[in-house]
Amino acid sequence: MKHGSTQIRGSMRARQEPADKGTANAARPRTGCRKLAMEDRGDVTMEPEPRSGRMEAVQPRPLAKLMECPAATEDVLNGAAQCIEFDAGEIVFRQPDICKGLYVVISGQFLRKTERLTTRLTLGPARPGDLVELAAALGDGQHTYTLTALTPGSVLLLPIDALNLAFQDFPPLRMRLLEELAREVSRAYEACCLTRTARMRRAGAEASLA
Repeated sequence: MKHGSTQIRGSMRARQEPADKGTANAARPRTGCRKLAMEDRGDVTMEPEPRSGRMEAVQPRPLAKLMECPAATEDVLNGAAQCIEFDAGEIVFRQPDICKGLYVVISGQFLRKTERLTTRLTLGPARPGDLVELAAALGDGQHTYTLTALTPGSVLLLPIDALNLAFQDFPPLRMRLLEELAREVSRAYEACCLTRTARMRRAGAEASLA
């Protein structure tokens, strides 16, 4: 794990790059990553089938637009931002540790997993440009899932103290993030519904063939 410093403005331009491009990471074997995602028995993988119209309606808003704020507020966040690098398999944060701030994925791929009672849930990947752990940063301060690096990558950390100062200086920023959290919850709910419907259809088809 390596720490450094960077600016938020550059991170807002983090782009989705196809996995098959001729980059150094593309040459890295991916078998270990797949094993990490599937190794725990009893995991329930929330992988939605083709998106419905409601899923399209709650897709994430552009990060640059979401984090847009006055220059003075941006300077507060820029001054406190930390860029942290991770190797494959390293833990970024664990459920239910205290949240240190808001995270933006800069490069690489990360996996989100959570535990609910006795069930382990795989919530899906986090890719460059994704804003993660809104619920913890805006809520009670405890991480709601564990984030693990699937490939070497980096994240930008906006410390919670700097975020709170930014919210005081520019309240619309907090409102935008709360709205994005609501959209995130809606996406997760819709994905669960699609997955459950698909399983019921498969079960019905198998029963009819029996």
